[in-house]
Amino acid sequence: MDHSIYTLKSGINRCYLLKGKNGMVLIDTGQPKSENKFVRQLNKLQLSPKDIRLIVLTHGDFDHAGAAKELKSLTGADVAIHKEDREMIEHGTFSWPPGVTAWGKISRSMLYPIMRKMKISRLRPDILLDDDGMSLDTYGLNGKIIHTPGHTAGSVSVILKTGEAFVGCLAHNFFLFTLKPRLPIYARDIDQIKESWKTVLQQGATTIYPGHGNPFDVQKIMKYL
Repeated sequence: MDHSIYTLKSGINRCYLLKGKNGMVLIDTGQPKSENKFVRQLNKLQLSPKDIRLIVLTHGDFDHAGAAKELKSLTGADVAIHKEDREMIEHGTFSWPPGVTAWGKISRSMLYPIMRKMKISRLRPDILLDDDGMSLDTYGLNGKIIHTPGHTAGSVSVILKTGEAFVGCLAHNFFLFTLKPRLPIYARDIDQIKESWKTVLQQGATTIYPGHGNPFDVQKIMKYL
């Protein structure tokens, strides 16, 4: 393996740091005001923020892109997001897709009045991704970013040639959401999510790294498709 994978926790979120031959790529930034915790975790790993060259936002929701401006300032990295989600971070818009399961609907209605008060710093992205995605060769990683809409219109995933897939909220595996790996309980279009999974599978994904919860074997999601 010519890369290393580090998991960074931000509240209920999982952010991932991929270390390649030419620096590091950060996938998601976590919730607003989480940058200090981010620095402490990097220090424990003996990694420097300045070695992060690219920040990929899997989508524009508050808990995945909330600290993007602060971490860009800290690292000097370019920030990439799909063009369909760009307005969320450019305007600092609070975003949380609707529930698509019974628990998703109940939990969202309970927590929305509290969560919507989150303050998200505005940021103009450096790289706007389109439906063709983007290679990560420049960063010494044998993989690419692909468009995987459904949770939001601009959701993306990072797929490495070795089979690791970092899918944001294309799946959930966190006990507050679900007791086992499954399709997300919040989404704009659940049917589109299933189509996006076909794209992920075509890219050879074997191990899934969700934005919420621990990694799991791709076979565990198959029955939902």
